[in-house]
Amino acid sequence: MSPARQELLRLLAHKSFKLGHFKLSSGGTSDYYIDCRLTTLDARGSQLTGQVFLEEIRQRGWKPQAIGGLTMGADPIVVAVSVTSGELNGFLVRKAEKQHGTGQRIEGFREKGARVVIVDDVCTTGASTVQAIEAARDFGFVVVGAMCLVEREEAEGRPNVEKAAAPAPFVSIFKANDIRQEHVLQTDDTTEMPAIITSCEICGQPAVSYHPRSRCEAHKI
Repeated sequence: MSPARQELLRLLAHKSFKLGHFKLSSGGTSDYYIDCRLTTLDARGSQLTGQVFLEEIRQRGWKPQAIGGLTMGADPIVVAVSVTSGELNGFLVRKAEKQHGTGQRIEGFREKGARVVIVDDVCTTGASTVQAIEAARDFGFVVVGAMCLVEREEAEGRPNVEKAAAPAPFVSIFKANDIRQEHVLQTDDTTEMPAIITSCEICGQPAVSYHPRSRCEAHKI
């Protein structure tokens, strides 16, 4: 893992990851929540986001002309990557066509036939990423890749995005469990206390211990 990616992981774990009981936009519930915008809109977080996404794009040889995604989770990522690159244009996809002016759904870069990468912050069901992919193709862009900052690995998110993006690949910078493990490492202590959640804070398996936070059998020591 590159130094920039490692630092971004630490920042996400510190600023964006929370344990508790949360209702998700998918309608489900979870014992954790990740608000990536607390990191992607942070001054240093924005720098790291731009650098890490750009490194991944270049390593994969996609050679896009622009980067974009569905507002508003994608907004800070688009700006960060565009500014960091000094060459990639940015565009944003509205959730619906605006009802005034030109009525367009794509804002910013608008060159039909251009190679583009679709980005998002968190992928749960993948719905926002899929919407952006479909809107980009409907406009006339050629989607060469799709990326998210954090993949939750649930609710069929990856299969949904992979199906929509094909033949372009889908890449996640981090998995949610990467963030969880780093968060636990940052907040761990030695004080015994009852487990207040039902799953292990490291791997998400059922918790069996009270050390000092909820742990499964494999991680209780």
